[in-house]
Amino acid sequence: MRRKIPSTAALAAFESAARHQSFTRAAAEQSVTQSAVCRQVAGLEAFLGVKLFRRTKRGITLTEAGTSYHHQVSARLDELERDTLELMAQGGSGGTLELGVVPTFGTKWLLPRLAAFQRAHPGITVNLVPRSRPFLFDETPLDAAIYAGEAGWPGTEARFLMRENLIAVASPALIAPQRSLKAASLRRHVLLQQSTRPYAWRHWFASLQLEVENDMVGPRLELFSMLTEAAIQGLGVALIPRFLIEEELRSGRLVEVVRHAYLSDRSYYLIYPERKSENPTLTTFRDWLAEEAGHYRDAAGLG
Repeated sequence: MRRKIPSTAALAAFESAARHQSFTRAAAEQSVTQSAVCRQVAGLEAFLGVKLFRRTKRGITLTEAGTSYHHQVSARLDELERDTLELMAQGGSGGTLELGVVPTFGTKWLLPRLAAFQRAHPGITVNLVPRSRPFLFDETPLDAAIYAGEAGWPGTEARFLMRENLIAVASPALIAPQRSLKAASLRRHVLLQQSTRPYAWRHWFASLQLEVENDMVGPRLELFSMLTEAAIQGLGVALIPRFLIEEELRSGRLVEVVRHAYLSDRSYYLIYPERKSENPTLTTFRDWLAEEAGHYRDAAGLG
């Protein structure tokens, strides 16, 4: 079936004219005559059955439909140019993966492992873009995303990576001379709260069949990085995913005050559009990431 797609020459002429708000400037940029640009744009409008420009005595302006179409066309032409330049540079081998990632996961878990992937696959470049909320792949240049939450986005496939393992940590000075505590004794300590998860401590205590008064009372901080620093400074006990504080635990700046691993209701997934499931670059990264996550789950006792 023949695709209903305008010619790239028409799209390039339209994009240039829309960006410059001028057929004359577009002609200069495209190295063609002004009449050639006018013909390309007129042909595109006829193909679409939609007016993209208003012609006035002072020049041209985009219609509402033209403005919307320009945003879409510009993004796709940028993507096409990027893919073309990559292919030319790589000589047909390797590629680039645009990966959306939860910032804390990307910084603390993925980046320390990414060097090994790059050594094994020097022809593949992985670009990381911060993404913490669901989105539509068709509206972004992203090839895949690592997301904490529910999988099953429409039109996508997902690969499970790991569940979130929350542990209670504090500065060793806070509980000295003891090296660990019983969960019930935490009622005597300040509980650092994450403002976006007000019930985190309650759920953690419930997993130990405990009810603790004032389990939602304590200084509120929004980011895990803030909770980590607050705990290191002795401001209280914090609940933090283990993968975010492995270095702090190794160095002794933080200690696990209660030996209890709580798997929260959040899981991490690699999510990608179904149409890209056979993309060689994505497939290579997906298989490597799944293997790395499996090793981490085994080492952390997460099954």
